[in-house]
Amino acid sequence: MLAPDVRLEGFTAEDWARLLDLFKPRHARPETPRPRGGLLLVHGGGRIRKLLHTRLGRLEPGGAWPSDPPEEGLAKLAGEHEASWAVAAEVGALDEVMERFGARARRGDDLVVQTLTLVHIVRELMHQGKIEGWPRRLRNVPVPTEPMVRRAIDSVCGDGRAIALGVFRGGELWTALVARRRGRGFDLLAGPDELRPAMGLLSGEWRRDYRHLVQAVEDRYAPLALGCFAEASVLAQLQVDGRPGAWSRAIAVRDVVVSPMPAAVGVALGYDSARFAWTTLRAVAPSLGPLAVLEPALVSLRKRAAELTDNDVAGVLGFSPLAVLRALLQRDHHRGDGRGAGDRGDKN
Repeated sequence: MLAPDVRLEGFTAEDWARLLDLFKPRHARPETPRPRGGLLLVHGGGRIRKLLHTRLGRLEPGGAWPSDPPEEGLAKLAGEHEASWAVAAEVGALDEVMERFGARARRGDDLVVQTLTLVHIVRELMHQGKIEGWPRRLRNVPVPTEPMVRRAIDSVCGDGRAIALGVFRGGELWTALVARRRGRGFDLLAGPDELRPAMGLLSGEWRRDYRHLVQAVEDRYAPLALGCFAEASVLAQLQVDGRPGAWSRAIAVRDVVVSPMPAAVGVALGYDSARFAWTTLRAVAPSLGPLAVLEPALVSLRKRAAELTDNDVAGVLGFSPLAVLRALLQRDHHRGDGRGAGDRGDKN
């Protein structure tokens, strides 16, 4: 997705730190302790040879490799070492990944092609049992093809246009990110440092001031294909709000402003609204006396509506990203035995 000559500009150290802080993993209940980080291990001859925790560093390997079934063994190891995920590879598996990648890579392959190639190779080795992972949130999600990915990018941001994220706090532009599309990839990633002076004197009300940011982006970089603007606290809350309709409600009451809005984004928001409507109707129906008999029909109709909506999204993008998003955005809502949302995602 990035051009070979991609340029990074307009970020101070503080702006960049704020942007990273905006997207750091959060928990819906921060006061509740939960597993953090992940485990990377190498095994061979029925023994664990190397063990690394992404937060705690190298650990003493020791112990037998739980090969039957390996996924349950990984879940147990993750619980013992307070990790939220774990990946295991046979001795030599990582070398085989690079050998296969070297054999398939071609001169001129961009980041999209290289990434998809690596994903396909890892999937092959997982099917052969040489690489194992827990939780397997994307177990049943097919790997998209290159045309699908390019179609998805085109549907959100066409050539010669840009996408922008503007985050406000205390009436000021807190941080921002602008990505400009040129040809097959994005050739520019820009921050807020050079946009603030161009925005002029702000009113302190971000719902009015975001228009000045839009104008500054279009004057300096390119016409906007997608813009998303909100207060930092609102975006942080939405990251951990798994309720149906959370994003569509925030946009409806202008806690989040999306302007302009590509058709693909509009379809996704429509899906979010539909989930909220059906969930509410199903919850209310049993308490309405005679209407309670409609509950089985509502369940069936809700499933059918979800299928149609997924197909609509797939028609726009070339593949359905909703299953991927649902799997990736799951959160561990309790400590329990160390196995959180990932376990629930595997059963879906």
